[in-house]
Amino acid sequence: MPESNNHNSPSPSTQASRRSSSSSSWPLNFLFFSILVPVAAALLILYQLDSFDPAPLPLHELSHRVTAAPARNAHMLKGSEFIGVGALMGPEDIAYDSKSGLIYTGCADGWVKRVTLKESAADSVVENWVNTGGRPLGLAHGHDGQLLVADTEKGLLSITEDGEVELLTDEAEGVKFKLTDAVDVAKDGMIYFTDASYMYSLKDYILDLLEGKPHGRFLSYDPTMKETKVLVPDLYFANGVAVSPDQNFVIFCESVMRRCKKYYLQGEKKGNVENFIDNLPGPPDNIRYDGEGHYWIAFPTENTDSWNLAIRYPFIRKWLAIMEKYTAGRPHMEKNSGVMAVNLEGEPIAHYFDPGLSAISSGIKIGNYLYCGSIFNPYIIRFDLERHPAHAAT
Repeated sequence: MPESNNHNSPSPSTQASRRSSSSSSWPLNFLFFSILVPVAAALLILYQLDSFDPAPLPLHELSHRVTAAPARNAHMLKGSEFIGVGALMGPEDIAYDSKSGLIYTGCADGWVKRVTLKESAADSVVENWVNTGGRPLGLAHGHDGQLLVADTEKGLLSITEDGEVELLTDEAEGVKFKLTDAVDVAKDGMIYFTDASYMYSLKDYILDLLEGKPHGRFLSYDPTMKETKVLVPDLYFANGVAVSPDQNFVIFCESVMRRCKKYYLQGEKKGNVENFIDNLPGPPDNIRYDGEGHYWIAFPTENTDSWNLAIRYPFIRKWLAIMEKYTAGRPHMEKNSGVMAVNLEGEPIAHYFDPGLSAISSGIKIGNYLYCGSIFNPYIIRFDLERHPAHAAT
């Protein structure tokens, strides 16, 4: 009897299984080729056609080594209270008038607001003072009672005690300011300020960071001569400004490069620029002197691994820019925002931050409290430095 060949033929159940598998994979293949491939092709075409052209950054000036403070408090929110909740939309910078005891801050709705501080944060009173018609950022008190305002839309402003607004300057060397950012004034009346970018406005500031080109400038304005000068050009997002207490130099922050520099005002080094502190734990925003031997530098975020990767590779920054421009937005990488205290020599003393914090843009010490502003948050943070001090890092 001939040997059966049934073992070489698939059983009916195996054939049915194969038909089922083939039919179930068909929709996936169709989905892949009809939707995903065209989407990928469209994204590639968009990448090639978009004019955004990120530049390589000077990586040799950046280090993965981070300047760490010997004392830290990594849970800043645990000792914090909120002032003006809902009444202060994006209080980016904070200026304190010791004579009146008032805090001044510029908000996203155009108002420069005054805050009367109370023992209880909840009892503090917020008052609309002057609306600039733009977006006020950095603030500094002048010597004649006026408030100097770096308004990102208007330029450098002066507001009298009666609330009259005067435009001091809005351009330098024929180039208009696009993002007037921070300001301070020396004892001789000279005003020092930054234009973070002459290319991008505040609403597109992330594109300036991603493009990696030095559009920032550090400038001076002489109110007597009404003269504006560019002191240091070609900065990677010029930011906070603070005149040293001895008036020998001005510190200005360079956010993308994670450093603060000092510009000498007198002596043999007059006009020279040196690093004040570098390799900071995040991009520095505003810097404030507290009158007690310390500068306070705010960081909207820590320096993350994902941002380090983006800095190294321009094509990643271009993809992030495309997401920012054409989709709901780029992935948010900000965390561990906070403030660092450094001494007069630029040495870190203490660092206050929290994983749940982002977008802290300024910090100023008043009494035993640290007051922090934010470019986005709808309140000012008040942190009790005495009850929640930084401790030696282990």
